Amino acid sequence: MSDITLSVGVRQSLSAIKSTTASQQQQQLKLATGKRVNSALDNPVNFFTSSSLSNRARDLSSLLDSIGQGVKVIEAADKGIKALTKLVESAQASARQALQSTSTTPKVTGANTTALTGATVLSTAGAGAFAAGDTISVNGTTILTFAAGDDVDDVINNINNNTTLNPTSGPRKVQASLNGQGQIQVESLDGAALTITGSAAAKVSTLFGGSTLTAAANTNSTRKDLAAQFDALRTQIDQLAADSGYSGVNLLDNGSLKVQFNETNTASISISGVKFNATGLGIAASTNNFQSDKDINDAISNLTNGLTKLRNQASTFGSNLSVVQTRQDFTNNLIDTLETGSDLLVLADQNEEAAKLVTLNTRQQLASTALSLATQAEQSVLRLF
Repeated sequence: MSDITLSVGVRQSLSAIKSTTASQQQQQLKLATGKRVNSALDNPVNFFTSSSLSNRARDLSSLLDSIGQGVKVIEAADKGIKALTKLVESAQASARQALQSTSTTPKVTGANTTALTGATVLSTAGAGAFAAGDTISVNGTTILTFAAGDDVDDVINNINNNTTLNPTSGPRKVQASLNGQGQIQVESLDGAALTITGSAAAKVSTLFGGSTLTAAANTNSTRKDLAAQFDALRTQIDQLAADSGYSGVNLLDNGSLKVQFNETNTASISISGVKFNATGLGIAASTNNFQSDKDINDAISNLTNGLTKLRNQASTFGSNLSVVQTRQDFTNNLIDTLETGSDLLVLADQNEEAAKLVTLNTRQQLASTALSLATQAEQSVLRLF
């Protein structure tokens, strides 16, 4: 077949048909995909630039999931802090209610009319004229054996620091102080009976101004019930803090969070958690069933400090949440920008491409007509025979 010769007209018509067919196929592909650049052969610069933009958009899209999860972790911690604040405020109310109930703790208070000071030496007449070897005992425990120079401060400090009366492993049970009238006051903080004695009873009596040196045990049931209520709230604080996690991360139980903001891991935020159970907030269990004002005031002070910690941490988490949400919004907007830029480089104008295809179809028809005319010219030769 290679020796068959086509006329110029036929060959030109066939070439036009082939070229138009190839162009039609390209236009059909553009209309089918919606892209005017489908491979690097169409436009290398636009194709690879578009691919780079699209790849970055996909990488950032995958990060959005982890950023969203980070937002939820912080939100869970924030809600936990709000709930903890309510529990602490409830505990405050219980403690203040207990304080309104009059304390009935056993007390031995001096009745001396001449005020003592911490530096008053016990050997002076007004303080009992103690001699070497004289002792003072509280609830059967000797707290002082007099030696030259011992003064009222020694009596008070020895009571407060005696490990039999006040074991180091538990709350203070007996407290001594010098009141505003210069009188020694000894209080049984847990409501147990209180007795002060000495080897020279008359001298001990003089030190206390002739006051009665015994006080019967007494428990305020209202305060005891409120102390139990306080401890129950404290347990709830522990449980709520433990339940404030999200997807295995609890920022209120010493958890930590790192949120990555870009695909190269050069931008991120690290959030350190806190231990916000009752112990972490500095809220100790009720002591001595709240029988003494001192123990209640200590508890209220602890609760106030705990609230301050909660409010400060809420501010910190709020700032962290704002940063993460801002980056989340920025990433969403950046993804839109990248995808739009990528599309501008490769997407086709459907109206224009459709018009081109119609034009090519017309050319195809004209080329076929031209081929038909060219072959008719050759067929006319057969009429000579």
